[in-house]
Amino acid sequence: MLPVSAGGPRALVTGADGQLGRELQARVPVGWEVLPCGRAALDVTDQTAVLAPVERERPMVIINAGAFTGVDAAESEAEVAEAVNARGARHMAIAARRVSARLIHLSTDYVFDGTQSHPYAPDDTPNPLNVYGRTKLAGEREVARIGGTQALILRTAWLYSSHGRNFLRTMLRRMGDREALTVVADQIGTPTWAGGLADVIWMAAGRPDMHGVHHWTDAGTASWYEFAVAIQEEALLTGQLDRAIPIRPIRSDDYPAVARRPAYSALDQRATGAALGLTPRHWRGNLRLVLGELARA
Repeated sequence: MLPVSAGGPRALVTGADGQLGRELQARVPVGWEVLPCGRAALDVTDQTAVLAPVERERPMVIINAGAFTGVDAAESEAEVAEAVNARGARHMAIAARRVSARLIHLSTDYVFDGTQSHPYAPDDTPNPLNVYGRTKLAGEREVARIGGTQALILRTAWLYSSHGRNFLRTMLRRMGDREALTVVADQIGTPTWAGGLADVIWMAAGRPDMHGVHHWTDAGTASWYEFAVAIQEEALLTGQLDRAIPIRPIRSDDYPAVARRPAYSALDQRATGAALGLTPRHWRGNLRLVLGELARA
């Protein structure tokens, strides 16, 4: 665990080797010191292992970006998902309270069942459809119970970036080596760039008055099919693909996923935007930005 920068307020980041953790380190504001903790450095399922570095480093803010995010895998590994997403969140909340640190805990749109047709507000009633969503909701409740006004729960959705395992990189690979694709068209949400989310988290880290449940995603909505079509269109323009392949929309019932997903899980981020003085950028603009990063790399 090494600081990214020295001096100023200290922030401990879990999940530091994930796509959001990496963006948080890359986009740290001037004056902050970051203590990045990957899975090997900090096992959130072990309360003693969590308390030791927190009590030693005494950060002002803890950003809990680590999670078990395999939605389908969680169905068969429910105990592991519970240990990381629920008990791990409780351990982080206890550690934060022990040193009087603020806790910013990342959660998901999958705490909702997708039955409404307008964006979910932070105070809408959760009703997760799968193990991943249930364990993340359990983690939220532990953080709220233990952290009180020192805790900020930030739900987001459909994260992607230029690195790590995500839908964007999977689609680019498949579009390059397959003759056609089928993509689910009846699940609606918001593709969200991890870099933009990292900027929002850092802004929130400097706002100790923000607490409770908040939402942040890019603007707009799309199906996975529409996201895939946009990826191909933009990648052709940047030269990352040299040919277009047919992309066919299919229903969720025709895709062999283990876990049920919400049909509609867009999040209402207006309150967060008002609190921070931000207007979210449309997902398509951020997609173009990330593909530009990949092209330059």
